[in-house]
Amino acid sequence: MSIREPLVLGIETSCDETGVGVVRGTTLLSNVIASSMEEHARYGGVVPEVAARAHLEALAPTLRRALDEAGVTLDDLDAIAVTSGPGLAGALMVGVGAAKALAVSLDTPLYAVNHLVGHVGADILTDGTSGADAAIEYPTVALLVSGGHTSLLLVRDLVDDVELLGETIDDAAGEAFDKVARLLGLPYPGGPEIDRAAVGGDPTAIRFPRGLSLPKDMIKHRYDFSFSGLKTAVARWVERERDEGREIPLADVAASFREAVADVLLTKAVAACTDLGVPRLLLGGGVVANARVRELAAERCAAAGIRLRIPPLSLCTDNGAMIAALGAQLVMAGRSPSGLGFGADSTLPVTSIQA
Repeated sequence: MSIREPLVLGIETSCDETGVGVVRGTTLLSNVIASSMEEHARYGGVVPEVAARAHLEALAPTLRRALDEAGVTLDDLDAIAVTSGPGLAGALMVGVGAAKALAVSLDTPLYAVNHLVGHVGADILTDGTSGADAAIEYPTVALLVSGGHTSLLLVRDLVDDVELLGETIDDAAGEAFDKVARLLGLPYPGGPEIDRAAVGGDPTAIRFPRGLSLPKDMIKHRYDFSFSGLKTAVARWVERERDEGREIPLADVAASFREAVADVLLTKAVAACTDLGVPRLLLGGGVVANARVRELAAERCAAAGIRLRIPPLSLCTDNGAMIAALGAQLVMAGRSPSGLGFGADSTLPVTSIQA
């Protein structure tokens, strides 16, 4: 096997999804995800201890299924890649421990990689038959939006140079969706529930605040996000309506809230592209599954002359294939393996592409 197309296994356990994927170079061979979301639903959010236990139970069968779907064996692998951070410490430890055990037993190079940069790596994957362009043009701005992270990155090179432009200073966008869904009486996870509730609603019915978007915020927080105030504004609006005996217009509230989130995300992302002279925007993370976020991204990018890239939705949520893809890029760039000295780092900065 040429080093130009390494066969890499990726393991991702940063939150509540056990992901194992196999790629050959930039070709996706398998992407298997075991989610513990239903176990967390009874608590209305992710419980770290529950997530770690679920990873322990799901990892071996998920690994076997990923290998089977790819049509390869452990002995065929050229390298193993694993998320070392950021994420939930206990959850990360499960994946890191498993990856180290496999690397030692197989005498296979091991690459510890950054979860957030992995989301960017997901965009280079193809199925080997579509003829899609797997090459990311650099530099590119990347907007990563999930339950735990809302980050705006400048990617000059996937394995060499990733800069954090801004991030959430409180709640992540996905977390805000979960919390607002809960106060509206909708189930967890909140993102898809609010998406469904917003159907037929008027996104202009209620003017909810756009966090860190005032002129005074542009000096220090131009590319940062804040959704805590938006969540509080929705709660106060709903409480006032109920106190005055009025029925809550669920569709309008959901649509107006969703519009506020999408507006802030895309306003700041497009501003970064414009300010930096980078006519490319890449989206990643589970919140990208939100219909309005994708729709508004297409509208804003078309208006600004920005090329928009969105990976397939199966590669937007946390998954092992994106980790394998980043690992393969490191191998092809001639990077040395990480060794066994690294640990799980729940606050790993995005500038640390490889641990």
